[in-house]
Amino acid sequence: MNYEIPEFMHAWTLRTERLGNVETAFADEMVRVPKLKSSQVLVANMSAGINYNGIWAARGMPKNVIESNGLYGDKQEDFHITGSESSGIVVAVGEKAKNLKVGDEVCIFGHRYLPDCPHIKAGLPPEYSPTAHIWGYESNWGAFAEYSPVYDFQCVPKPKFMDWNEASVCTATGVTIYRMLFHWKGNELHKGDVVLIWGGSGGLGSYAIQMVRAYGGIPVAVVSDDVKGEYCVSIGVEGYINRKKYRHWGSIDGMNEKEYQVWLMQAGKFRNEIFSITGKRSPAIVIEHPGSDTLATSLLVCKDGGMVVLCGATTGYISSIDLRYLWIHQKRIQGSHGGTTEDCRDFLKFSEEYGIKPILHKVYHWSELPKAHADLEKGEGIKGKLAVNIGLDKELKK
Repeated sequence: MNYEIPEFMHAWTLRTERLGNVETAFADEMVRVPKLKSSQVLVANMSAGINYNGIWAARGMPKNVIESNGLYGDKQEDFHITGSESSGIVVAVGEKAKNLKVGDEVCIFGHRYLPDCPHIKAGLPPEYSPTAHIWGYESNWGAFAEYSPVYDFQCVPKPKFMDWNEASVCTATGVTIYRMLFHWKGNELHKGDVVLIWGGSGGLGSYAIQMVRAYGGIPVAVVSDDVKGEYCVSIGVEGYINRKKYRHWGSIDGMNEKEYQVWLMQAGKFRNEIFSITGKRSPAIVIEHPGSDTLATSLLVCKDGGMVVLCGATTGYISSIDLRYLWIHQKRIQGSHGGTTEDCRDFLKFSEEYGIKPILHKVYHWSELPKAHADLEKGEGIKGKLAVNIGLDKELKK
């Protein structure tokens, strides 16, 4: 089977002069379909997931992705195509690409590295390679295009129990949460564990609630309003906390003792609300991604010997904590970034075994991609994941 591959393709690009406003940073341009490296395949994208790194890329903060898109083996371009997860069909295969053939239906996983890196050749963990990066954010030629060149190890078979849109949003958030819950030795999820989940109604949170509940844990969600809280209840959360009831969010750095005691009283009330849901049991794991505003509270409420596992910092990445909770109560703060191809395969097996699928809030038309990012940035009423249709209404030419 052979597919006709055009010389040019539609792609949503970012350029330096447009960075700043999410709604105006993206432009639908015709760009040349890139040539494959020997261990890459070309995928015709059917659908792609919308993630927060697309917002960071469009803002140009905390980094200008266009200035750095040639760092990982690609030619430096004056445009950038973002998008870090998708589903599609393999339409061309490099001569050294393994385990894939033209016509395969795949999900593309965004955590990647350079195969010829000495770290990789030495058989060391790929996630710690100096060339490890997120495809479509730190490197170019991401998912928001008709075609994407990706390494063979980024592709996993599309789950038969998911449609194209569901499959396009399962790898970034799903694998991230799976790794946060099951990878970190000594603090893996066990049946009966309480897990506190920030942003329970979002893409990460809704996946976390489903996984924790399916495995026999007790998920507790933090949300910004009661409508989102009731949604979390509908998908399996034990109970929820409306964070708007509290006013202690933000850095504790620079507080005097009196101010710290006021903060501690508010944080203690927050912990007591967790206790009212769990029967005075503290979270064994805290799924943390707001960052600056919440990290000190997460560390406080986590149980002794428990883990605050961090995968982002949407409220800011400079934070402060009370170090006494680390050494006296022997708690752990663990960074967790994406996952590996092995994590991705294990996650999809877990999903099939427990019947877990991503919850899709909305699928946008190709022309609505800037609006999809603007909606995610506002965050109003979003429950679950967002996807954009790329090739589902087009027929691939053979």
